Amino acid sequence: MLPDSPFHAGELAAQARAGVAARGAGIRSFMPDQHRIFFGQLPWLFAGVLDQSGWPLATALSGPIGFAASPDPTSLAIAALPQSDDPAFDAIRPGSAIGLLGLEFETRRRNRANGQIETVDDKGVTVSVAQSFGNCAKYIQARTRLPDGGEQPQAVQTLARLDGAAQALIAASDTLFIASAAVAGTPGGGVDVSHRGGRPGFIRIDGDTLTVPDFIGNNYFNTLGNLLEEHRAAILLVDFETGTMLQLQGLVEIIWDGPELAGLEGSQRLWRFHVTRGWRSSHALPLRWTAPDYAPTTLQTGIWTGSRASVAAA
Repeated sequence: MLPDSPFHAGELAAQARAGVAARGAGIRSFMPDQHRIFFGQLPWLFAGVLDQSGWPLATALSGPIGFAASPDPTSLAIAALPQSDDPAFDAIRPGSAIGLLGLEFETRRRNRANGQIETVDDKGVTVSVAQSFGNCAKYIQARTRLPDGGEQPQAVQTLARLDGAAQALIAASDTLFIASAAVAGTPGGGVDVSHRGGRPGFIRIDGDTLTVPDFIGNNYFNTLGNLLEEHRAAILLVDFETGTMLQLQGLVEIIWDGPELAGLEGSQRLWRFHVTRGWRSSHALPLRWTAPDYAPTTLQTGIWTGSRASVAAA
């Protein structure tokens, strides 16, 4: 980590490998008022945490508008926890790192708040924010909220591999969330959860291996900077019609260049996610959403051909 830089060594290395540089001027050690207000108007947040063995996990927290509140510029109070059988439930513990992403589909806004869990009780969690920054609206599909679903959440099902239902959800997805973490002890490091979007079929499925394009973004390389040094990661996919969540853990390799990049229009790089375990929770979230209104940037990208995903997207 360079003096006065918000980036850790892995992020700087990823930027150098990609031939770009970013000052990170938008990364603050506190939440500006507009971010504090923004989190308070959301019905859900996406979270990245670490399990007992240091593996990232990704999940979603939801509640009535106002369930997330910022009492001061470096604090978030979140009145929600995952289901008790969500693999992330036991990972939310005082002193642990956490990455938070607020995403407002109606306006295609997103803001991040990374830091440390301060307290946990049966009502929720408080977070001390160390990094706060916004992201551009690229690849975010606009959606309108529908009335909440009335189905009861089902028990979480553990997956040893991607079954047909999991593959179908992935193939139909235009959005995923990836949780990653810097190597333990990295100065300026922590846990991050990030959004990725594309047309259905942008995730290539080859058995238990997923290949995801890295489209042009803000050049911060928060995710790839973590993955460059710590290959363990987690993915969360949500069925916006049913509230079902698919959570996956796996090992990632980054493909920086080569002919494979030509297989999907718009990809600057690829990352390959080798699934090691997964969990499916039907109706885990009460929120329901309309079909997507694709972002203009999304419509400029392609889909994979000759894969399980391309068949479902056809």
